[in-house]
Amino acid sequence: MTSRSSKATARPSSEARAVARTQTLIQGAGGIGTVRKTTLPGGLRIVTETLPSVRSATFGIWAHVGSRDETRSLNGATHYLEHLLFKGTARRSALDISAALDAVGGEMNAFTAKEYTCYYARVLDTDLPLAIDVVCDMLTGSLILEEDVDVERGAILEEIAMTEDDPGDCVHDLFAHTMFGDNALGRPVLGTVDTVNALTADRIRRFYKKHYDPTHLVVACAGNIDHAKVVRQVRAAFEKAGALKNPEAKPIAPRDGRRTIRTSGKVELLGRKTEQAHIVLGMPGLARSDDRRWAMGVLNTALGGGMSSRLFQEVREKRGLAYSVYSYTSGFADCGLFGVYAGCRPSQVHDVLRICRDELDQVARNGLSDDEIARAIGQLRGSTVLGLEDTGALMNRIGKSELCWGEQMSVDDMLAKIAAVTPDEVRSVARDILGQRPSLSVIGPLKDKQAARLHDAVA
Repeated sequence: MTSRSSKATARPSSEARAVARTQTLIQGAGGIGTVRKTTLPGGLRIVTETLPSVRSATFGIWAHVGSRDETRSLNGATHYLEHLLFKGTARRSALDISAALDAVGGEMNAFTAKEYTCYYARVLDTDLPLAIDVVCDMLTGSLILEEDVDVERGAILEEIAMTEDDPGDCVHDLFAHTMFGDNALGRPVLGTVDTVNALTADRIRRFYKKHYDPTHLVVACAGNIDHAKVVRQVRAAFEKAGALKNPEAKPIAPRDGRRTIRTSGKVELLGRKTEQAHIVLGMPGLARSDDRRWAMGVLNTALGGGMSSRLFQEVREKRGLAYSVYSYTSGFADCGLFGVYAGCRPSQVHDVLRICRDELDQVARNGLSDDEIARAIGQLRGSTVLGLEDTGALMNRIGKSELCWGEQMSVDDMLAKIAAVTPDEVRSVARDILGQRPSLSVIGPLKDKQAARLHDAVA
């Protein structure tokens, strides 16, 4: 983690402006890859990464709100609100918003997760002021009209139906429910048909006002940009909307833990007339701030992160039991998940589960070989760098880092952390995580006798 001393921003035009604070968080060579942060009066944080060698820029605003902030009756409100912010402001209609970016060949989108929401636009560097103005207008000036809520309800219900038609996607929602139960982390980000139908414009407006205060937002921008210009443009947009009302307000801290209860040894089966059975076998993982996450990343890569991984070799290459098989981790503020996914013919479910369980048990008892660990470290280092080769990925990295950790880590520091992982650390985290009793989620056309045998896989 690299941090530099702060310096006051130049040219303050008022007492309020004088308290804006700019820091260089990561000093890139020759300014390339330099990450800077300014905190405005009113609590709005702006982080940028400068890359003069590219001709594009990605601008995003991250909101400190996700589906885990919803009550049971509000399930789906965060995602619903994501849709509605594209429906128009006092300055722009929905068509104006989309047409503005289309006219310059830009890309614009948003996504909602369990613990945050992000709105972003990727444009040519010369069109960045337009992207800033449009996205800031959306975030600060959404009207959330009743007629728009009614129209968008239909689109969201279709999105839910589309997800349910994709069992390979739906099984991960089922696994979250298997692990967390009727807890905010266990509910689907999209909500359900019943909760979406019950949400009103008034409830969504209140949710918007509560969670889209500047203290809950992080602005992130990466590409061929100038930090000071981005700050001035963002500040002007927020001040024009009257959003920076309280100059004494401070940014909220990164989300802390809630000690979410997770289950083990539970099985959930959702019967569907599908050609394949879709399986997730997994157990509690690590919180995203856990120091062991680097070793966990190496373990996950060696187990199911590529074509040379154990699970891919054993399930697909040697036996041809599945086309898609992989492992993954999900880290939240206070907890995490580790899962193994496979899609296979219903008649092969028990063979696939037996092999996956045997591999997890073997690694928990005996660990991975030094060669497997070295290969996984190399693969993880390479994929980390290759995954940051565009301005969108860089914007995601700095925005999420500020929102979730409150600090930045350079790519070199990340690579050093991965390279420093030892075989003993990987074997230790394998014992701790893989040694737990797993839970299981399955979607497919399994018969009663097959379903009854699924409990054997987690015994």
